[in-house]
Amino acid sequence: MSGRRTIGLIALAALAAAPAWAQQEHAGHPQPPQESQPVEAAINQSMAGHQHHGPHFRLTTLRAETPEDCARADAILNTLREAIEKYKDVRVAEADGYRIFAPDFPQPEYHFTNYWYGALAAFNFDPARPTSLLYRKTADGFELAGAMYTASRLAGEDDLDARIPLSVTRWHAHVNICLPPAGEERTADWTRYGPRGAIAAEEDCRAANGRWRPQIFGWMVHVYPYESSPERIWPR
Repeated sequence: MSGRRTIGLIALAALAAAPAWAQQEHAGHPQPPQESQPVEAAINQSMAGHQHHGPHFRLTTLRAETPEDCARADAILNTLREAIEKYKDVRVAEADGYRIFAPDFPQPEYHFTNYWYGALAAFNFDPARPTSLLYRKTADGFELAGAMYTASRLAGEDDLDARIPLSVTRWHAHVNICLPPAGEERTADWTRYGPRGAIAAEEDCRAANGRWRPQIFGWMVHVYPYESSPERIWPR
């Protein structure tokens, strides 16, 4: 049996055995099936843009750059550009299994996610198969802006560096999240709850009758292959 087929069967078995929430965590992208749209909107807003900071983000440590790292990053970038060229037509992306996340909420950047690719990414890195494609809304449709790679939440920094050099970019994880009490998402004070909320400690979350999540989803990294400088291609 080929290595790729073996990895695919392992991923399928893992997904079949996992609860729904864990299945989405393997994909690295938020779409918790039991949460309401306000939760989805708050999470998605926290992912917009290039800036990741504060108590709800964990960032990998930026390492010293080497020529080998730069060459490896360039190879990944070239592979990605070639692989997603056809997805400049969003209809092709949808035909290939990429699904828009939270389409009813205005966003600066829309994630179209292939959950099968996300499941495989928990076990194996393929630069030609990003978990998500990043689009910006235009007057007549969507413009492809970039891609998002994901990895298992259990991955260590050496594992992430083996995928994309940590001297070139920084992976991030969403941590210390207090969700509102079940059933109160639509009336919750989102300045307190969620991935941008003021509550960032478990004891404070419990005092507010919230639902504490030490980490939601896997590791993520955004790539913008059509930008003009390394700093904008690989946000840090």
